[in-house]
Amino acid sequence: MANETQTPEEWYQRGMALESLDPQSDSERRDDAAAAEWFRRAANEGHARAQLHLGWMYEDGRGVPQDYGQAVTWYRHAAEQGDADAQCRLGGMYVNGRGVPQDAEQAVMWGRRAAEQGHADAQINLGMMYEDGRGVPQDDQQAVTWYQRAAAQGHEMAQFILGLMYEQGHGVPQDDEQAAGWYRHAAEQGHADAQSFLGGMYVNGRGVPHDAGQAAMWWRRAAEQGHAEAQCLLGAMYEKGHGVPQDAGQAATWYRHAAEQGLADAQYALGWMYQKGRGVPQDDGLAFMWCLRAAKQGHPEAKKVVGIRNSDRPVAGRE
Repeated sequence: MANETQTPEEWYQRGMALESLDPQSDSERRDDAAAAEWFRRAANEGHARAQLHLGWMYEDGRGVPQDYGQAVTWYRHAAEQGDADAQCRLGGMYVNGRGVPQDAEQAVMWGRRAAEQGHADAQINLGMMYEDGRGVPQDDQQAVTWYQRAAAQGHEMAQFILGLMYEQGHGVPQDDEQAAGWYRHAAEQGHADAQSFLGGMYVNGRGVPHDAGQAAMWWRRAAEQGHAEAQCLLGAMYEKGHGVPQDAGQAATWYRHAAEQGLADAQYALGWMYQKGRGVPQDDGLAFMWCLRAAKQGHPEAKKVVGIRNSDRPVAGRE
């Protein structure tokens, strides 16, 4: 396959050239099977990054049959050489019981090795293990410490979780301003949950001045990413004219987006819009259908509406 004067690093680079090509724009040149063979050749010579990439290919089933046991083997080879990515991946295999028996203590051990090297994903994973008390004694303060390390590196999930910890007062004193600040860091990177939570802080005036316009802006950003709760909240803003011009058609549109994802509050709200003919043509059948979907999920108001409808009494609406 290769000139024998080539080195493991050169074999690794040839594998990278084949594996990392964009499968859309370079589909004729990309060859995962060939990449796996180059990685294997380098990995057999002890090249840690090649071992890592070969493990990834076995875990994902790219270029080789999916085989979690083989993935673990190659991750371990690289992890034992100190590769932080491999240590993090190996910890994840132990968390999920893929290719190895599930073992939280082993997950923590390997995750800690990566986290102590500054690996942000490993730091947030280790924080979660402390928060949940898996493989280590439950300790919110330790969880916050690791979340802070990852957040300081710009890890958006860590920033969002750190916002939650401050909002709830877990592992740190409760502090709405800190919560809003960390939500903002994550939200500005496009984290949909953080955008939704930051909208909530604005609408309630917690940690930031009350500002319905800012709330609607952040809910829109989350909603446009498909965040169901933000879609429903944005629908309510349009329905009531809070932070945006009142627009029943827009309200119904956003309720529908969330309702079609199964959000009970949105299903009930959309049912009410059909019942009243607000933003959509009046349609008792569709009104009942959406209320029934919400009722089946236990929505209390929807259950009342469905119960009244089934008893042939007039259907009650929202205030």
